[in-house]
Amino acid sequence: MHSKGNHIRLLSGNAHPKLAKAVADRLGITLTPCHVSKFVSLETSVQIHQSVREEDVFIIQSPSPPDINDHLMELLVMISACKTASAKRITAVIPCYPYARQDKKNKSRAPITAKLVANLLTVAGCDHVITLDLHASQIQGFFDIPVDNLFSEPSMLHYIKAEIPGWRDAIIVSPDAGGAKRATALADQLNLDFALINRKRRRDIKDFSLPTVPPTPTGSDTASLAGDEDEDEDNHAWDTMELLVGDVKGRVAILIDDMIDTGHTVRLAAGVLQKAGASAIYALISHGLLSEVTMENLKDLPIRKLVVTNSIDQTDRVEACGGVLDTIDIAPVIAESIRRTHNGESISALFKPDYFRV
Repeated sequence: MHSKGNHIRLLSGNAHPKLAKAVADRLGITLTPCHVSKFVSLETSVQIHQSVREEDVFIIQSPSPPDINDHLMELLVMISACKTASAKRITAVIPCYPYARQDKKNKSRAPITAKLVANLLTVAGCDHVITLDLHASQIQGFFDIPVDNLFSEPSMLHYIKAEIPGWRDAIIVSPDAGGAKRATALADQLNLDFALINRKRRRDIKDFSLPTVPPTPTGSDTASLAGDEDEDEDNHAWDTMELLVGDVKGRVAILIDDMIDTGHTVRLAAGVLQKAGASAIYALISHGLLSEVTMENLKDLPIRKLVVTNSIDQTDRVEACGGVLDTIDIAPVIAESIRRTHNGESISALFKPDYFRV
């Protein structure tokens, strides 16, 4: 494919080479030979084995646990290498944007790390970013370069219609108030009802004479604080009560969220729906980080299917979880966004629910 005399050069780091290969196949091109490794000192080494001078370079890298920091550093070094090799334009394709949950100051002296990542990408030499289902849309404003935030909603619509029996009588559920906009948009597209699980939090103070000091989180406690529930305080310092707004009794409940990490939010939400009499529960989630979720944990969830996109490689988990975990392929939407970007075409068509047919 050509645009103004230059070619697409598609590179991949070590985060998700399978997705990069699938995208290359969709575009009808081969991946540009590139070797990304570490020196004995653990410094990142990048060698690009084909000229990228005056070429339109796209680097696919989706940082994922447990190597998020290594994957991010690989991406930065690859961008820098292409910049110094005189690439005409460098686009970072980051399906799962790292540090996206650290998008605001939610407590004193907290960093806005999502902004730091944006600065790092820009300073490294990135000209354009393509990402998918950002945790917070304002992250696009952290950049001084163009950012295209793609949506998995059209792909999820097709999955629901093709794979969930009785979806016409289902109800779309948001596991928390923060995801209400995302879930209502999907419910409107499917002409379905919408329900919301609202969490009430109460500070548990046993002695009113002295403030309760929460214990310092360590190990897995620390991980749960940074989990998909986006909590602002220590879990141990709060009592939570989940209130379901909407009627799910006897209906298929479809949970919609953008990220699953510890699995705590999905477990709580599924428990609430089960008690409320939902006939079946499905969870459709954009990014399956699943940092501390074992296969046994997945099998124990009271849901029929946990469906995530392949923005992060799930191959080993899908094979080991006994059919509970399923994936939606985002290679077509990534490939089409690259093609349209290269040819100077609008990508707004990718947001239409009928663009990618089953």
